[in-house]
Amino acid sequence: MEWTAEAEAKLKEIPFFVRPAARKKIEKFAQEAGQTQITVEVYEQAKAKFG
Repeated sequence: MEWTAEAEAKLKEIPFFVRPAARKKIEKFAQEAGQTQITVEVYEQAKAKFG
């Protein structure tokens, strides 16, 4: 799954010890939504869903 630079920067705001799990959840969310790229918008939607 491809991430935009902006979305990668947002991901780095998440504490490093939960970042791998968060990345997987966001990628799964995007895949289920039919997205092929993680953008800031997709990241924010996933964040809103998962809290």
